[in-house]
Amino acid sequence: MARYYAAASVFALAALALGGCVQVTPHLDPLAISGRDGGQPVTYDTLMRLAADAHAAGDLAAAVGFYRRAAGLDQGAVAPFVGAGNTLLEMGNVNEAIVAYNAALARNAYDPEALRGLARANLLTGKPELAGRPLAIAYRETPNDPKLLQLIGVADDFADEHAEAQARYRRGLELLPHDPGLSLDLALSLALTGNYQEAIAMLRPIALARGASVRERQTLALIYGLAGNRVEAARIGRLDLDPQAVEQNLAYYDSLRRLSPEARSRAIRSLTTRADVQTRAQQRAS
Repeated sequence: MARYYAAASVFALAALALGGCVQVTPHLDPLAISGRDGGQPVTYDTLMRLAADAHAAGDLAAAVGFYRRAAGLDQGAVAPFVGAGNTLLEMGNVNEAIVAYNAALARNAYDPEALRGLARANLLTGKPELAGRPLAIAYRETPNDPKLLQLIGVADDFADEHAEAQARYRRGLELLPHDPGLSLDLALSLALTGNYQEAIAMLRPIALARGASVRERQTLALIYGLAGNRVEAARIGRLDLDPQAVEQNLAYYDSLRRLSPEARSRAIRSLTTRADVQTRAQQRAS
C-alpha cells in the first residue's frame, strides 16, 4: 500500500488534473443573502453570482448550494446544473456530478460543457465506454476544440486504442501548441506503447521548466522508470519526494516493467485515475 500511495499520489491524467491546493475558507451561508441585492427578492442571477463567488473563495459546498437554489428558480436553465457538476467533480463527488450533468443534458442534449463534464466524470470512474457517447455528440458540435480532443484521446487510451489517442493529442497540439496538458497526455500515451524516448523528449522541457507541477515532474520520473533509467527517475523523484518515497516508486516502476504491455497499460491507467480522485480529496483537506 505504501508503494502504491507513493506512486499514485504524485501524478494524474492531465485532462482530469487540478492545479494547486484549494484554500479552504469558512463556509458562506447559502441563506444569508438578504440585503446583498439592495433588499430585493433573491433572483436567479444573484444566486449564480454568489455561486461563482463562493467557488472562487474555495467554499465549494456553498457554491453547490447556490447552484442548486438557482436551478430551482429557473427549471429550464442548464448553467446551474453544469456549475454544480463541475464543482462536485472538483470536490471528488463523481456520482453526484454525473447526476448534475445528466440533469443539464435533459434540458439541452447538446450543451458542450455538460457533455465534456459527463465524459470527464465517467472517465474518472474508469468507464470509458460511458464517456464515448457524450464525447461523440460533443465532437459533432465542436470538432476543433483542443480540450475536447484531449478528452477523446484519454478515452481512447483507456480503451487501449493508443494510436488513435496519440492522433487526437497531436491534432489538439496543432490547435493549441505547447499546451502542457495535451503534451503530458501524449507523453504518457507514448510511454504506454513503449516509445519512451519520444515521450521523454515531449515531456522533459515542460516538467523541468520553472513553475512546472509535481504531477508533470513525477510523470516524467515514471516514464524514465518505465524506460529502465533508474538514475534519472530517482533524480527527478527527489525534486518532490523524500528518499523513502523515491525508493518505493523505483520499486513500483520495476514491477510495472515486468508486466506484459497490456497489463502495464491497465495498471498505469488505474493508477492515474485513482491518483486524480486522491488529488481532489487531498486538495479538499489542504
